[in-house]
Amino acid sequence: MSSFNYAGSDTARRGCAHGGPGLCGAGHWSGANIAAMVLGFIIFVPLGIVVLVWTLMGRPVQELPAWVREKWRQTFSGTPSVSRGDSDNVVFNEYQQTQYDRIREIKDEIRRRSEAFRAFRSDARRRRDQKEFEDFMATNPDSGAGPDR
Repeated sequence: MSSFNYAGSDTARRGCAHGGPGLCGAGHWSGANIAAMVLGFIIFVPLGIVVLVWTLMGRPVQELPAWVREKWRQTFSGTPSVSRGDSDNVVFNEYQQTQYDRIREIKDEIRRRSEAFRAFRSDARRRRDQKEFEDFMATNPDSGAGPDR
């Protein structure tokens, strides 16, 4: 019987990702990634696809939740991630934070003015209704009399 050492051959050492067809050697194919991908496909197919793409990118599945949280925070928070000091330039970070604070103050001022205008309209409506009622009472004094007439 022939005893050929496949581990020593060029093809075995290179793997299919380094010269062979397809992506069979690419990615981070750990047990945790495979288990997360299978569970993802069982629970919700798009979740399984996300884990598959994450694995093909060569990232461990343990980094996925932190990455999703960071992207969620960047998307739905009022300030982008740069304002948290991602830049090496301290002066730029201070300038940027000053600008964000100024924008926040402008938004607060707009909110205050909007509330003041809403209150003004409510008062104007009340005054208009009061005047309308007084005009009605002035033209129809009989209808305003109580039950003792």
